Amino acid sequence: MEARRSIEDACKRRLQKIKVKEVGVKPLQLPFQEKSTNCKFHPLKLVLFLIVIGTFFLILSSNSVCQNKNASDSRWIWGASDPRYISDVDISWEEISQVLEQLPEKKVVENIGLLNFDEDEIIEWRQVVPSANQTVLHLDYAEKNITWETLYPEWIDEEQENEVPSCPSLPKLEVPRTRIDLIAVKLPCRNEGNWSRDVARLHLQLAAGGLASSVKGKHPVHLLFITKCFPIPNLYRCNELVARKGNAWLYKPDLSVLREKLQLPVGSCELALPFGKTAEEEHSGSKRREAYATILHSAHVYVCGAIAAAQSIRMAGSRRDLVILVDDSIGEYHRSGLEAAGWQVRTIQRIRNPKAEKDAYNEWNYSKFRLWQLTDYDKIIFIDADLLILRNIDILFRMPQISATGNNGTLFNSGVMVIEPSNCTFQLLMDHINEIESYNGGDQGYLNEIFTWWHRIPKHMNFLKNFWIGDDEVVKAKKTHLFGAEPPILYVLHYLGYKPWLCFRDYDCNWNVDILQEFASDVAHHKWWKVHDAMPEQLQDFCLLRSKQKAQLEWDRREAEKAKYVDGHWKIKIKDRRLKRCTDRLCNWKGMLKHWGQKNWTDDPFFHPSPPTLKTNKTKTASLSGI
Repeated sequence: MEARRSIEDACKRRLQKIKVKEVGVKPLQLPFQEKSTNCKFHPLKLVLFLIVIGTFFLILSSNSVCQNKNASDSRWIWGASDPRYISDVDISWEEISQVLEQLPEKKVVENIGLLNFDEDEIIEWRQVVPSANQTVLHLDYAEKNITWETLYPEWIDEEQENEVPSCPSLPKLEVPRTRIDLIAVKLPCRNEGNWSRDVARLHLQLAAGGLASSVKGKHPVHLLFITKCFPIPNLYRCNELVARKGNAWLYKPDLSVLREKLQLPVGSCELALPFGKTAEEEHSGSKRREAYATILHSAHVYVCGAIAAAQSIRMAGSRRDLVILVDDSIGEYHRSGLEAAGWQVRTIQRIRNPKAEKDAYNEWNYSKFRLWQLTDYDKIIFIDADLLILRNIDILFRMPQISATGNNGTLFNSGVMVIEPSNCTFQLLMDHINEIESYNGGDQGYLNEIFTWWHRIPKHMNFLKNFWIGDDEVVKAKKTHLFGAEPPILYVLHYLGYKPWLCFRDYDCNWNVDILQEFASDVAHHKWWKVHDAMPEQLQDFCLLRSKQKAQLEWDRREAEKAKYVDGHWKIKIKDRRLKRCTDRLCNWKGMLKHWGQKNWTDDPFFHPSPPTLKTNKTKTASLSGI
């Protein structure tokens, strides 16, 4: 009865206010008002009762949101949380306490920003750091239609012929009025294979970094990630890791570097522009800690390609250091040729791919990880040994790790890429070598699993020499024009299939093998030989053909003749002078053809005496420590 009277009293007070406000009400409204003045009109009482109850719950919900602006946005008022952002990691508060003890002694954490923690965890934080103020950070969810494929499309219109590529936007954190000393973030890490290609996980890390980099001046900000899986290694660098205990990762990022990287597109959906030079770079007279690098392991046949690549870099105008990593299978003669071409030769211990079969093509290709041990350089532009630099690409030194061209799907091509050497990054690569599966069994697939956050550079900086099955005649003509344009349009031409130095110089021998014809281009082939002919004669000798290779080329030509391939390259009379020069003791290569194709005989080892090493002013050599 008391509750009923209180409602009736409230009703009377409300109606009195209504009467005051509606003094000038129109005549048509008066009958309704007269009826409404009787508070015993039950339907109205029911409506008012629902209004009061609804307002009461709305006020409670609003207070809850004000107090708990946490890992969800305002949609959480109605309980509509986004499962993409939920993390099932078990938090060890003891681990967090131990990690926070590693903060500098003079560092006093006055304000902590908490992102993506639930209410119970937020209460627990008050017990861990009771002296600090807490700000529960508010972050709107990414739109549901934003997927990893939309952030990392296989192809974009780089020339902007039909559209201007753009990336979808991810909501940013609201910057609190209070200056934050420590930003703690709980990251999802699901057990599926693509845990690192997670939009919510990427969003949370970018948002936390954006908040940290918004701090002005030199005020230090630390980031604490709670996650089972390692944070983005090229955004939160391992040399900035203060401490790690279990699932707690504490970083002190270089905010100037972090600001630069957060200006990059969120994915490869746009081309990434190079960073501007810093004031220190503009005025410093010191030698740049930058170099081009490549690697040879168990394959002396690529020595000629590496020599030509060095020649092309110098012809394009770059004066950066050239560093080549080789293993013990590369003898003194070939090393002397590399040194004469300008490479600084460094000996490495090979790294075996544990998932490769013995003697397979990919058995030792994880040796590429040794590039991260070149810590006497800040930036490395890695290039495969089977490409030519047609235009100076030094501008890539102003790009971050990992910058590369697209390959297929959401992946990058590792044939040309910018890396930042670091011993702890090398250790990261080694730590997961038995765990992570490479999609192609090689180093490119592995690196794509570690560095899922990468930045797209123009495809002209790693243009693949091939014609896809779907290419029509217009597309083929356009590619052919790019291969041969003078002055060059392409920056880098990457040779796929049979390499030019392992072919007749008269034409591209990919024409003579049906499954390799998609890689055949006489124009691109002659482009490589133009660089070869510009090399000193003593370096050209490293591109001679061995007898077995001569026999293989002639065998392929005869098979093409039998099949009467319509391109007709098999009809061309070979004038390559290298056919008359013998580099081994099996000079009768035509005689080999009598037994060609018989079981395994061509796989027998033949003795190839090495010529004496070249007399050069040897550059300083070094060895990289093995693991």
